[in-house]
Amino acid sequence: MSNYPDNLKYSKEHEWAKLDGKIATIGITHYAQDSLGDVVYVEMPAVGKEFKAMQEFGVVESVKSVSSLYCPVSGKVLERNENLDKKPELVNTSPYDAGWIIKVELSDPSELNNLLSSADYQKLLK
Repeated sequence: MSNYPDNLKYSKEHEWAKLDGKIATIGITHYAQDSLGDVVYVEMPAVGKEFKAMQEFGVVESVKSVSSLYCPVSGKVLERNENLDKKPELVNTSPYDAGWIIKVELSDPSELNNLLSSADYQKLLK
């Protein structure tokens, strides 16, 4: 599997979004988790909280640093990945699957057009 799946959209701040109807699952990219090192804590927002695109929604803490998380799209939090409370390292071992962070109901699906494709994101990293 590629480190940057083609079915996802990416932000310049190293978050990804996977669209399923009006729901976007959001997490951090392979590059972000690799740069952070071993994740020890993920701070997630409460279910029901609303965010604007690029608004800070949480924090990832690693052995090396603390990094803010930015919501790549506007919407309301429908779900948070409770598994990260006990196993924050899932962000490292499975950033696109088990390590997802929140699910958001999009308030403006057109905002996805502002995000990068896999190819464009990889160009940004170079």
